[in-house]
Amino acid sequence: MTPKLPFGDGLREQLGPPGGARRLSSSPRSRVWQVELPGGPAVVKQHVEGPGADERHAREIAALRLAARVDPPVVPRLLGTDQAERVLVLERLEHRAPADDWVVGYAAALARLHAAAQPEDTGVLPVWSGPTPDDVAAFLDLARQLDADIPAGAPAELDGLLGRLAEAPGRALLHGDPCPGNDLHTPSGVRFVDFEQAALGDGLVELAYLRIGFPTCWCVTVPTPQLLDLAETAYDDAWYAATGTPRTGHLADACTGWLIRGDALVQRAYRGTADHLARLRRKDWNWGTVTARQRLLHRLGVVEAITADRADLAGVRQLCAELRHRVQSRWPALRPPPGQRPAT
Repeated sequence: MTPKLPFGDGLREQLGPPGGARRLSSSPRSRVWQVELPGGPAVVKQHVEGPGADERHAREIAALRLAARVDPPVVPRLLGTDQAERVLVLERLEHRAPADDWVVGYAAALARLHAAAQPEDTGVLPVWSGPTPDDVAAFLDLARQLDADIPAGAPAELDGLLGRLAEAPGRALLHGDPCPGNDLHTPSGVRFVDFEQAALGDGLVELAYLRIGFPTCWCVTVPTPQLLDLAETAYDDAWYAATGTPRTGHLADACTGWLIRGDALVQRAYRGTADHLARLRRKDWNWGTVTARQRLLHRLGVVEAITADRADLAGVRQLCAELRHRVQSRWPALRPPPGQRPAT
């Protein structure tokens, strides 16, 4: 049975009666419709009943309200909410096919989104949680299972990495899942949607998506080195313009953190359910544009390259080079991720 549009009396009184409702595709965690309101076209989103639904709804509303400070906008306007039914109503934006250099505008908009949070916003959203000692243990165990030599200093370096990521001073407004498809390329610039996993933390963990291959996303895409340089510069420039301070922190740390997270190999429903790095040794699986082993191979190469001048990650770099060789030798048919963004 087709779900009924959840547009109650409170929303009707505030926004007027909806017309022309049409169901849109969405994740299993939400239902989405486009409607026509007296004030213009809109999108109605309802977070579906289930574990964590109330938290997802609260996160999305809090993030949209924080991001609404940014001008020009980086999110749709929040027009109304119905807390009881976990419904939010957003302005509907025109989305057009991204340009070939879409990552540049994306990165600049991401920096402006990150800069929306202020020190007084502490507690409005959860703090971003990074990799754990279990992730380090699983990564090192994968290396042993693939007969890679683990440099003597690598385990301590990874422990130090965990500490740096946990203590990173950044309190940026993080999207939580800034994937292709959660960015709308409108005539007036990039806008982000779907803030169900929004958090406060170091913006570099999301800037790293461009290098490491969109680790929480089905659509892994790898920009050319030239576009990557332009995008990271655009992020830095936009961050400085919004905050008056240069970007700080270590992009190499953020990339290494994504490398060792087994949950960054599977879609959200399977995270926290198994040691996915151990599974990867026994069996490959598809998720979106690449397989799990392709994700791992790409990330190993990224971390090997980006840690070249990091003495405190020298052992990790050596381990990545060794593991990359082992992965390529064992599964020689693996190919690099695509450079072209898939249609979304």
